[in-house]
Amino acid sequence: METKDCNGNTLNDGDVVIVNKTLDVKGSPIVIKKGAKVKNIRLTDDPNEVDCKVNVTRLVLKTMFLKKK
Repeated sequence: METKDCNGNTLNDGDVVIVNKTLDVKGSPIVIKKGAKVKNIRLTDDPNEVDCKVNVTRLVLKTMFLKKK
C-alpha cells in the first residue's frame, strides 16, 4: 500500500513535507501554521496518516493536509 500526499505524490520514510492548511491540534494549544516544513516523516500502518515531529511534539498527521517538497 502506498502513502500519497494531497497531490498524489508517493511519500517515503524521511521525506520533507509542507503543511497546506493551518491545523489546530486537539487537546493541545499547539497550532501548526500553513507552510510549516516537517522533516523526517515516518509512515504508519494507515496509508492516510504519517508520524512526524513538529517542534518537539510527536504527532500523527493526515496526508490530505501535506504536500511533498
